[in-house]
Amino acid sequence: MQPIKAQPLDVVIVGAGAAGMMCAIEAGRRGRSVLVVDHARAPGEKIRISGGGRCNFTNTGTTVANFLGENPRFAASALGRFTVADFIDRVDRAGIAWHEKTLGQLFCDDSAKQIVRMLTDAMRDAGVTLRLNTAVTSVERNGGGFALTLSDGTGVRSASLVVASGGKSIPKMGATGWGYDLARQIGLRVTETRPALVPLTFEAGLLGQTTPLAGVAVDAVVSVDKTRFAEAMLFTHRGLSGPAILQISSYWREGEAITIRMAPGVDVLARLKAAKAENGGKQAVHTALGHIVPRRLAEVLTAREAATGKLAEVGDKVLAKLDQAVNAWTVKPVGSEGYRTAEVTLGGVSTDQLDQTTMETKSVPGLFFIGEVVDVTGWLGGYNFQWAWSSGWAAGQSC
Repeated sequence: MQPIKAQPLDVVIVGAGAAGMMCAIEAGRRGRSVLVVDHARAPGEKIRISGGGRCNFTNTGTTVANFLGENPRFAASALGRFTVADFIDRVDRAGIAWHEKTLGQLFCDDSAKQIVRMLTDAMRDAGVTLRLNTAVTSVERNGGGFALTLSDGTGVRSASLVVASGGKSIPKMGATGWGYDLARQIGLRVTETRPALVPLTFEAGLLGQTTPLAGVAVDAVVSVDKTRFAEAMLFTHRGLSGPAILQISSYWREGEAITIRMAPGVDVLARLKAAKAENGGKQAVHTALGHIVPRRLAEVLTAREAATGKLAEVGDKVLAKLDQAVNAWTVKPVGSEGYRTAEVTLGGVSTDQLDQTTMETKSVPGLFFIGEVVDVTGWLGGYNFQWAWSSGWAAGQSC
């Protein structure tokens, strides 16, 4: 990358993640002098680890319905102007092979590092300067622009400042609340932030019942109120995880219960009654239930409902309880695993203080917020990356 220019810069971008790099590319291509600073040792670290190292870089089904926030429709402008197809085109032109998994999720065939390389190469070609291992220690308004002090003691001036610092999720990778602190410092409202797309945890008593199931996975429908997701669910040593749980975690709040169907589309009671009618009901209850759900889960549920022994020895009321235990399990998590394992941060800089077309703050000309630091949070499955690409592109046209 090029050395820092001595003269004042047009744009300083704080954060070399997905949104920050996309913004830098677009601003650089417009002929702007751009510096990207990040306290991390390498750019795009969340990109690198995402999707099991293959980066779920977007989702073909992306709409505003896949996002949360005080005003999810805020995202419509950016998503509509830099689309899923636009990013796929860039991936194709970079020669990166990809494939589609379930529910419109697109992944690299090889490595997520290819996406990072595509972005860093594009920044270099656009004349962008990248400084890593460098934090911003202070930000001040300076005439019509901004004056920043960096952790090495140097100062930088710019006409525009773009905050792409991300949220609090995965602190071991350096995530902090710096962007939220800066927003508050200049008088912007920050909505409540909390871990999202995160495993849920149980209290000790409930864990005593479910710990033997750690590692068991089922296809499930998990719901809170009227919101539901049909994906895989995984029992863990702390509670529940898997895509369905990560999805519902963005909607769940402490004190609320979630309802889980672990054999969706199956009339468990009818299946058990039919098995009971065969061969004089000689089959063990847990064996019959094990044809519907994983055997280990069947054994735990039949023991819990005192439905041991043969089917012939168990009344229909007990079988009905098993049906409820499988397809109407209502459970109250005690919490989540927190930012340590959360994929994203819910909440952030209030969208009512940003221009939806440019991502510029309405009260401070030249100041932009993009990506995860904004109160726009996507579902699991590539939606948050698409928001990063789209919001970064939008700001890059104007900063």
